Amino acid sequence: MKAVRNLRVIGALLLIVMAVGTAGYHFIEGWPWFDGFYMVVTTLTTIGYQEVHPLSHAGRVFNVIVILTGVSLVLLGVGALSQALLEFELQSFFGRRRMERDIGRLDDHYIICGMGRVGRSVARELARKPAPFVIIESAEAKLQRYSGEDWLVVTGDATQEQVLRIAQIERARGLIAATTTDATNLYIVLTARGLNPHLKIIARASEDGAEKHLLTAGADSVVSPYSFAGQRIAQSLLRPHVVSFLDTATTHLGMDLEIGEIHITARSVFAGTTIESSRIRQDRGVIILAIKRQAGMRFNPAPDERIEPGDCLIAMGEPSQLRQLEQTAGSRS
Repeated sequence: MKAVRNLRVIGALLLIVMAVGTAGYHFIEGWPWFDGFYMVVTTLTTIGYQEVHPLSHAGRVFNVIVILTGVSLVLLGVGALSQALLEFELQSFFGRRRMERDIGRLDDHYIICGMGRVGRSVARELARKPAPFVIIESAEAKLQRYSGEDWLVVTGDATQEQVLRIAQIERARGLIAATTTDATNLYIVLTARGLNPHLKIIARASEDGAEKHLLTAGADSVVSPYSFAGQRIAQSLLRPHVVSFLDTATTHLGMDLEIGEIHITARSVFAGTTIESSRIRQDRGVIILAIKRQAGMRFNPAPDERIEPGDCLIAMGEPSQLRQLEQTAGSRS
């Protein structure tokens, strides 16, 4: 803020005036250093105490300069401080109002419950996509720590219906229960499923036995960070090149490569074509790894495999190529 910068400049000038004033009283009048400093402080604060020692004519001239310069800077500092406080309050107020409006306009978004390490990782990945999301967190310390991320945040308990409604759960596309305790995640899943039966819910589980309860409560899938980390470490030892490839394809490490989903609708130009006749590989440089259907997953589909409406193509390619393919897949020929 400009007021804060002005306040810093004024503060630095005041320190210079105090140092010059203290030195001036010492060398002009021969006062001890502390007496000179005390005289500067009483002068700048306009307390009105009498002079520490009688002043000579030169000392009085110097004192006038200190008074005019110092008091002016003090008044400017008070004004700058008031302006900084006012700007901070206004920004906080209008920032909250703007965030409330943005949250109120959310639709087809994701709700992240918990701003721990897992929740933050999910938020960063969604922001990189980008995909709309809102975070629910009750700990003020975590919110302050990541206030510079410019994420939409609802302060409150995600197990409460009112808080989930503020996050527009009725219009949400998915919810991630990522708090650090399984019991809290269980309550979140139960409450969220009751408010939105069609919501895609993914829950975090810490204990081995929690997965069954979370699935029973209504979670569509459950992820255990500790189990995943153990599997990842073992695979890094046994199949390091496979893990390196998956890192490249899913986290953009080293290559501009991504694995994405291409949804085929009845209006799609690819509906009714085969993998070969669609020329997705030849014209767009995208590899079709699998086709997801209600009946299951077809890995490494053959060239004569027919693409039907409702299919989801699991494709790999550069992000720009996948975005273009998504746009083409949703258009009519």
